[in-house]
Amino acid sequence: MSGTEAEIANLDTLVASLPMAERELFERIYEIGVAQGQLKPPQSMKPWIEEHFGSVDKILEQRIVRVTNLVTLEEALFNQLRARRPEGRSLVCEVSDSETAELRGELFHDPLAATPEDTFGRVRGKHCITASNVAKYEGFHGVIIFREPNSLRFSREQVIDYIDTGWAWAQKAHAADPAARHFFFMWNCGGRAGASIAHGHAQVMLGRRRPYAKVEQLRRAALSYREQYGSSYFDDLYRVHQALGCGFEKDGVRVMAYLTPVKEKEVVLIAPELGRSLKERLYEVLACFRDRMGVTSFNAALFLPPIAPVEEDWGDFPAIARLVDRGNPRSKASDIGTMELYASSVISSDPFDVAQAVREALG
Repeated sequence: MSGTEAEIANLDTLVASLPMAERELFERIYEIGVAQGQLKPPQSMKPWIEEHFGSVDKILEQRIVRVTNLVTLEEALFNQLRARRPEGRSLVCEVSDSETAELRGELFHDPLAATPEDTFGRVRGKHCITASNVAKYEGFHGVIIFREPNSLRFSREQVIDYIDTGWAWAQKAHAADPAARHFFFMWNCGGRAGASIAHGHAQVMLGRRRPYAKVEQLRRAALSYREQYGSSYFDDLYRVHQALGCGFEKDGVRVMAYLTPVKEKEVVLIAPELGRSLKERLYEVLACFRDRMGVTSFNAALFLPPIAPVEEDWGDFPAIARLVDRGNPRSKASDIGTMELYASSVISSDPFDVAQAVREALG
């Protein structure tokens, strides 16, 4: 690429400087729109603007970059000013010992006595145990309860065990009902990320009939792409991210700081299967979020093709993990509003910064 600074505000210039093959591939998958935002602040706002943004000149003309994935119709709106504005993030990545002690006294501290089990029983891992979710939104809907009550205190071994336990739970659920085939693992870390109970836990589902809608949307988009272009959408998506410096590979797992993130700092991992390397890379990105980026609340999802044959064509659909920062738990402002619900994601973080931090963390 050229000497242009690698940041999302310069994405159009960075793409224009790519070799022809990479540029054409980018333009097959993505579309970039650039708009100029202008404003005239009153003199009375000058002190506040200088305090928060450095100078008035920085806000008079703002460059907005709109990135649209033409295959999946995911879309993100970036503003260089928002990406560079001061963020009140917390760098405290663990609750205090007194708060942890309180967690040990709540619902999940004694899962055998305080939680139901599935009809096929529980799955016990080294660092966790499963329970049946009381208020289900799927026929097979389990909870993986961590022995460590603080969600932010996790090690490589623990994260791998949580996933392995979830997968063993899915196998038991599938044995109980062979029509249940679509596995989904999710970890809502903290109330801001959707957790209703503070004690560390993840959740697992095994859907019947068809995948969850957004997974199915991705499958269909990838299939359509392959039929139209004769190549793998997932391979080409990675090539585009790699060409721009937003993607790299480690031990067979492709890691991307996603160019159309659903929310802040989204990282996508893809691998041929749910193997040891994918679990380790997932841990490493989570640890990077916590230890390098100051993330104290996150969502993580893991999904893959059906665990038993189905009629639909899944082609080269890989195992996929997606992670996103949900912001400062102490903030009263929500990170999701009308734009995210009904239009496009509005993003403050820069994927190029995320890529650099994750690449350094994963070595």
